Amino acid sequence: MGRRLWSRIGGDCPLCGARVAGARLCDGCTADIVAPPSGGRPRCPRCALRLPATASHCVACLRGPRAYIRTIAAFDYAPPADALIQLLKTRLRLSMAPVLARLLAAAIRRDGGLTDGVMLVPVPASRASLRQRGMNPAGEIARSLAAELALPLVRNALRRRRETPRQTSLSRRARQQGAAGLFEGLSAVRGRHVAVVDDVMTTGSTVQAAAEALLAAGASSVTVLVVARTP
Repeated sequence: MGRRLWSRIGGDCPLCGARVAGARLCDGCTADIVAPPSGGRPRCPRCALRLPATASHCVACLRGPRAYIRTIAAFDYAPPADALIQLLKTRLRLSMAPVLARLLAAAIRRDGGLTDGVMLVPVPASRASLRQRGMNPAGEIARSLAAELALPLVRNALRRRRETPRQTSLSRRARQQGAAGLFEGLSAVRGRHVAVVDDVMTTGSTVQAAAEALLAAGASSVTVLVVARTP
């Protein structure tokens, strides 16, 4: 079913089952998911990590430079919101992509929007992931986000140079080492501001490698857009 048609028909909220219009959450579940944690903890403006209430940046971003200028996250990767990611990635419910994209689009608007001329570039999946799922979750989210924000999507502006083990099985240090030099950026990004789209950001190693590759290919700057950020 086409995504535009899907957005017009009725359905059930994927979290509570309440009747909603199209591919979306009910208002109550949306409010619960996007609400900040108790204490009003802000996010680091560079990597979107949750901070102590008195901090302005996380220690990692103060300690070392990032290849991207900012990160926008729709919600924290924690219950019950993490179930939405799992519905897409584990249960392969493609109808979750526009739901997640709508939440991310709302977060982008709350954060002041994106610069003019930005292009969306999804983080490419590994061959093993594509064989297992038959799709790239980041690519599906990016496709719906492009429609939501009326922005150009360039699917093949990043490509993997090699295959890596599943990230969930690796330590933080192993993720950082494995992601170094993982991607190659293509000339389509030259002179453009690029927004890298991914589903979940944990250590930031993957998006850092993606941003480095895009800058090396001539991108003017890189913003990271993720649906969920680990707290």
